[in-house]
Amino acid sequence: MAKLLEARKLCASYGPTQVLFDIDFSLEPGQITAILGANGAGKTTTLRAICQMVRTSGSLEFDGVQLVGKATESVVRLGVAHVPDGRGTFTSLSVEDNLKLGAYVRSHGRQGRSEVAADIDKAYQRFPRLAERRLQQAGTLSGGEQQMLAISRALMLRPKLLLLDEPSFGLAPLIVAEIFRIMRRINEEDGVSMLVVEQNASLALDLAHHAYLLETGTVALSGPAEDIKRDESVRRAYLGY
Repeated sequence: MAKLLEARKLCASYGPTQVLFDIDFSLEPGQITAILGANGAGKTTTLRAICQMVRTSGSLEFDGVQLVGKATESVVRLGVAHVPDGRGTFTSLSVEDNLKLGAYVRSHGRQGRSEVAADIDKAYQRFPRLAERRLQQAGTLSGGEQQMLAISRALMLRPKLLLLDEPSFGLAPLIVAEIFRIMRRINEEDGVSMLVVEQNASLALDLAHHAYLLETGTVALSGPAEDIKRDESVRRAYLGY
């Protein structure tokens, strides 16, 4: 099966500071892949490299298209949606206006507007709290509700690949469990592939099909998530639990 995303000898830098060093990784269509690692390992930079938000070199193919050198907007139009660390909602806009903005690259003809409205309804079905707060300013939502909104807004793009940066960060365990349960449903029911950066290794490995462990900008370990989760020596040496 052809890879949906494949990186070969991918490097990424912020100005003169290199963060990723010749990393190789790939993602199968319809699967969830986790990127694990300590702070500073290069996890967030990997997502930014895919979106072409940092200087990159090497090869990075998405659905057969080379991403290196493309504008970030072009990457989005290819079907890559990014939920950044810190949610990134438009705090002064309502929940519903945030969702509408998520569909800004889609067709705005009569059929397009109808499809956007249907996807907003779908977001409200998945996350009933958003429906209750549809006219409320996003900045007044709780952290969990903002994360629900950020994920829903990204899905308004109808992406082939959803990038999620630390979706559990700062949230109560019950909210995290709810969000991760819905992420799995989105993957299973809609076939959306996901690349999840997460410091909570146990949580990420329960969700993912495959995992990569980064150490100081290089791939230290990769394999099926179930194998990594079961390997006690790997857990102790790399994952800290």
